[in-house]
Amino acid sequence: MRNAPKNLTLWLLFAVLLLLPFITDALLGRGWVRIVDFAMLYIMLALGLNIVVGYAGLLDLGYIAFFAVGAYCYALAGSPHLAQAFPIAFPDGVHLSFWIVLPMAALLAGFFGVLLGAPTLRLRGDYLAIVTLGFGEIIRIFLNNLNAPINLTNGPQGISRIDPVSVANVSLNFTQKIFGIELPSVHLYFYLFLAFTALVVFVSQRLEKSRIGRAWMAIREDEIAASAMGINTRNLRLLAFAMGAMFGGASGALFAGFQGFISPESFSLMESIMVLCMVVLGGMGNIAGVILGGILLAILPEVLRHSVVPMQQALFGKVLVDPESLRMLLFGTALIVMMLYRPAGLLPSRVRRRELDTDEAVERV
Repeated sequence: MRNAPKNLTLWLLFAVLLLLPFITDALLGRGWVRIVDFAMLYIMLALGLNIVVGYAGLLDLGYIAFFAVGAYCYALAGSPHLAQAFPIAFPDGVHLSFWIVLPMAALLAGFFGVLLGAPTLRLRGDYLAIVTLGFGEIIRIFLNNLNAPINLTNGPQGISRIDPVSVANVSLNFTQKIFGIELPSVHLYFYLFLAFTALVVFVSQRLEKSRIGRAWMAIREDEIAASAMGINTRNLRLLAFAMGAMFGGASGALFAGFQGFISPESFSLMESIMVLCMVVLGGMGNIAGVILGGILLAILPEVLRHSVVPMQQALFGKVLVDPESLRMLLFGTALIVMMLYRPAGLLPSRVRRRELDTDEAVERV
């Protein structure tokens, strides 16, 4: 009986999530269901970065590179591009199954995560941030220029005609009728992304409560003390980079299948900053906080885009402030306010809150 209220809350949340695409479609239109789909992808990305930043305390400014690796892995294995670039080797392209490409993308991104983590084992703080930032930009520049002498990525033009995600030979790009209910494409992708988000949340929870998760938190609090206690900080740092990168790679594969087109412009430094802001704003190390941050920063820009321009035209007769500029201004203001009044985030983890309270007490002494 003690767990009855909690179980009831979970069942209500489950029911709301199942009905969410229909409610959103009826109230706001189908375009907003697509925005909610992208919010799910951002939540998966933020949860992956939370392993690196929130659990292990490693500042990563190039996390979007793993998203790009996963997306291009899916695009090359599920589009006619290889048939055009290498007609002799791949006369019909590859067109592998989604369930084969998805783990491939995750593993390839994990490999790149280890490649990033290995040279940074001795780096801390700002130096680590600079190296990871450089890694993210290197990946983007490579993708932008690997169209000559061998056209591997099609350069700035990107890769199009990517195969849609198919589940049990059912393409999610077309409206399907299930149990007498017509489900448009964006609804089908919502349920797919919801399932993968739930899986990522489950894995994150298990990692947080495991010995590995506690070791990551020890490294975050004091790496020298953790090493003195016998924790293998080298291997655990590499594991954090690899695990976070695998989540990013899987999200990138889902993004490519959903979007049907990718280009290097989708993987800029601003995207890395956006995902990092989701983690910081929501609460580093707390899964619920990261989900909240992902929802806020994925949905609010679209709310601004649809409301700021009509509001300015109604009040002033013209647009005075571009929505994109206003979005960046609000981001900066929100982060400053958060650092001043809630430095641990909107929903901080209890451990993180105790750390900050202890630091403030030491400073007062």
